[in-house]
Amino acid sequence: MSEPSIAKAAPNGIRTALGVGGVLSVILGILILVWPGKTAMVVTALIAIYAIAAGLVYAGLGIFTANRGGWSRLGHILLGVVFVIAGIVAFANLGATTVWLAAFVGILVGIMWIVEGVVALSTLDLAPSRGWTIFFSIISIIAGVTLLFSPIWGAVILWWLLGIGAVVFGIINIVRAFSFGKA
Repeated sequence: MSEPSIAKAAPNGIRTALGVGGVLSVILGILILVWPGKTAMVVTALIAIYAIAAGLVYAGLGIFTANRGGWSRLGHILLGVVFVIAGIVAFANLGATTVWLAAFVGILVGIMWIVEGVVALSTLDLAPSRGWTIFFSIISIIAGVTLLFSPIWGAVILWWLLGIGAVVFGIINIVRAFSFGKA
């Protein structure tokens, strides 16, 4: 392959990746915005499938790996069984699992925002702008506390923001795909 064809192939590959990624992002964003509950259930189902697959792998490691000790093998088997059971329970109660997962994510993000606000306050003496750091910290802590008191509502808002962001960033990547390497 000659140099000019490699030089031509790289931008084309990047354009293709940007375009395909952009289209997939727009599709995902639209699905989240049009069918937020059903899309969340699909994500929950994918997590349940992952749990079952991981459980089978862990159990297989415990059963078929002869060079490990007995406790290691037993631990892998037990972990595998727990993962498989969790995946099956998630599938059996997909709606409830989706709500539980939304609440879990809402609480987790709320805790992270509170911690982030406190950490920002603890580094106040190192901050180039004390005012912005204090403002950020207060907003972060208030948002985190709000999520802790209403994690489902917060998760729904975050889910919508994810959908909007996916559409916007997808469109931007599609535009970038058409303009990449043209200048």
